[in-house]
Amino acid sequence: MHRSGFIALIGRPNVGKSTLLNALVGEKVAIISDRPQTTRNQIRAILTRPESQIIFIDTPGLHKPKHLLGASMVQIARTTMQEVDLICFLVEANETPGPGDRYIAEILHSVRSPQFLILNKIDLISPEKLAANSELYRKLSSFETQFALSALKKIDLNPFVKAVVEHLPEGPQFYPPDMITDQPERFIAAEIIREKIIALTRQEIPFSIAVVIEEMKPRENGNLLDIRAEIFVERKSQVGIIVGRGGLLLKDVGIKTRQELEALFGQHIFLDLRVKVKRDWRNREDELHRLGYR
Repeated sequence: MHRSGFIALIGRPNVGKSTLLNALVGEKVAIISDRPQTTRNQIRAILTRPESQIIFIDTPGLHKPKHLLGASMVQIARTTMQEVDLICFLVEANETPGPGDRYIAEILHSVRSPQFLILNKIDLISPEKLAANSELYRKLSSFETQFALSALKKIDLNPFVKAVVEHLPEGPQFYPPDMITDQPERFIAAEIIREKIIALTRQEIPFSIAVVIEEMKPRENGNLLDIRAEIFVERKSQVGIIVGRGGLLLKDVGIKTRQELEALFGQHIFLDLRVKVKRDWRNREDELHRLGYR
């Protein structure tokens, strides 16, 4: 019997959902940052084995939104929860439940799909403290079972995957066996650019940027892939922050992005980055649609 299904990874911002997604499939599918609310879209990672195919879905962190973009991110997560075969609620094992965890637990009470509790970051906590925190988290909702693991250190992932397969219905293989994500290359390229900017900037910049791939095509000789990307910010002052003194920060973003994309796509890349102002784009419905967030 072949099993297949869709699994939603939900939780507060920055609990390690994207790190777990990447660890499960052994490849980088979702960008990672220590900044909350990095994931803005539904991102799928596909784990195929002879007897099963699991489609893990990384969702934006559930939070109380302060703008239209945040509201859209929360809606993506809540809609995903209603459409999957299993929900995995990720929490930080080294922290006790907070208001954000209780807020998500209230949402879970209205969801019919079975739920796993996943205590992540066990590498940061003692066994005694883990047992105490686990008991507190178990009281938040009606979980089928729970797992303690470390996505970053890849500790105890196999028991979790085994249990996921056992909870999946009988079903076909939805994707080719060598496919690890259904994200288009343009989306991946835009996300990696955004990841590098987040890593190299501070202040409010990570929350204010959006990246759009305006052009992505191979040269006529086929030896070079041209990528032209536009980086949008909300205020003119933010342009200078991203560009940096003498253009050095944007140059660094370009170098790091190009290196990663060349390794990923297997060919040389010419990367053209432009920074533009799009005022208050996070609160504009038309811009959210254009940027792919609605």
